[in-house]
Amino acid sequence: MTATEQPYLDLLRRVLTEGDFKGDRTGTGTYSLFGAQLRFDLSQGFPLLTTKKVPFGLIKSELLWFLHGDTNIRFLLAHHNHIWDEWAFARWVASADYRGPDMTDFGQRRLTDPAFAKTYHAQMQAFDDRILTDEAFAKQYGTLGNVYGKQWRAWRTSRGDTIDQLGSVIEAIKTTPDSRRLIVSAWNPEDVPSMALPPCHTLFQFYVNEGKLSLQLYQRSGDMFLGVPFNIASYALLLHIVAQETGLQVGDFIHTFGDAHIYTNHVAQVKEQLARTPKDSPRLVLTPGKTIDTLTMADIKVEDYDPAPAIKAPVAV
Repeated sequence: MTATEQPYLDLLRRVLTEGDFKGDRTGTGTYSLFGAQLRFDLSQGFPLLTTKKVPFGLIKSELLWFLHGDTNIRFLLAHHNHIWDEWAFARWVASADYRGPDMTDFGQRRLTDPAFAKTYHAQMQAFDDRILTDEAFAKQYGTLGNVYGKQWRAWRTSRGDTIDQLGSVIEAIKTTPDSRRLIVSAWNPEDVPSMALPPCHTLFQFYVNEGKLSLQLYQRSGDMFLGVPFNIASYALLLHIVAQETGLQVGDFIHTFGDAHIYTNHVAQVKEQLARTPKDSPRLVLTPGKTIDTLTMADIKVEDYDPAPAIKAPVAV
C-alpha cells in the first residue's frame, strides 16, 4: 500500500496559506477557500489519515447509523461515539424542560472559562447517561431532526410516502449501471430548518465504468482539520460497501467542496500535522456477503494502521 492522504495534506496547506479570512456562524473565524476538489484512487489504499490518528470506530459507527436511517444519538452513544452529542445537548438546554445551570453560548464559553467548562462537561455527561437509560427522554431529546440517515433511507415526499434513496440507487447500479442519476441527496430544503445541523455533506453520485465503482461527494462546508478527515474515510468506506454489494471493484473517491475552511483556533494544530510525514495507508477489510442493512461493527475492520498520535482541537458549535 502507498500513502494516499497527500491530496488532503496539499489542500490543507493551501487553505492555510491562501485562504481568505471570513467570519462564520460560530463566531470563531476561518481561513476559507471555495470550490476545491480532492481525488483518491481507492485501489491504492484506504485513505484513513496517518499524519494523525483518526478513530475509525467512530467513523464506522456513524456510517452504520446513517445506513440504518437512524437520527437519534442513542445508537451512537451505545457505541461510545460522541460526534453528535453537542447538537442534541444544545436542543435539550434550549428546551422548556431544562432546569440545569445556565448554558447560554456554551460552545464558546467552555473554551475560555475553565469553571464553566467543568460544569458543561458534567451536564453533558448527565445528558448522555439519561439518553442511554431513559427511553422516553431519548426519544424526545436524542433526536436530531431529519438529518442524514432519514434523508438517505426515508425521504418524505409531499404525498406523505417515503423514498429509500440509497436502496434505490444500489438497485440501479445493478440494473442500469450507465445511468447518470445514481444520486443521493441529504439536502431537503423543507427539513433544513428542523435539523440540529443542516447537512454539510449534501449530495453524492456514483459512477460505473470498466467494472469499477466511483463516488463523488459535494460538501457545502468542510472543517478541514477536524471534520474532513472523517468525511474522507466515511465516504471511502461507503464506496467500498456499495461496491461489494453490487459486485464491483472500487474506483475513485472524488471529494468536491463548497467552503473548505480552517478555524482560527485550529491553526497551530494544522501546522503540527503538516510537519509530519505520511505513512503507508491501511487496508480495509469487509465481511463478504453483507449489505447496507446487515453490516455490523464487527464486519468492518482496518489492518496495518500505524498513525502518528492524535492532535486535539475544539469543535466549533
